[in-house]
Amino acid sequence: MDAWIAPLLHTLSLPEVGLTTVFVVALVSATLLPMGSEPAVFALVKLNPELFWPAVLVATVGNTAGGAISWAMGYGAHAAIDRARGSPTHLRALDWLERFGPKACLLSWLPAVGDPLCAVAGWLKFPFWPCVAYMAIGKFARYVVMTAALLWLLPGDWLARWAG
Repeated sequence: MDAWIAPLLHTLSLPEVGLTTVFVVALVSATLLPMGSEPAVFALVKLNPELFWPAVLVATVGNTAGGAISWAMGYGAHAAIDRARGSPTHLRALDWLERFGPKACLLSWLPAVGDPLCAVAGWLKFPFWPCVAYMAIGKFARYVVMTAALLWLLPGDWLARWAG
């Protein structure tokens, strides 16, 4: 099994394939699937520092597209969520979301609550494009801060020592 992992990781880290990988991982991680895209972005940038901005931008686009998919899933799942209507937690969350509207999607970068927040924004029928714009702003800021912080905090040879 180890014989195919190293070549696969090498292929995925190549600049021409790495950005595609970052896009797909970022897109999938922004849906309701429990997955993080920061390790893929960080690994690509660590191996190819000149790809910092392209990786951040591709991850932002992928993650925002995934958020838009979550929004659409929420929009289509209105009937399923109606069963929870009326609980005190549900009412507080709805009041909060309705007060902030699409701007609440700025928080789509948060772990655990960000992706469901996009789905709930769709369920509440918030306007699609303002939600996507706020998602993109929040996700872009997250990728810039997280990737820059990891590059600053971890020594230059950290990835090489970890991989080999």
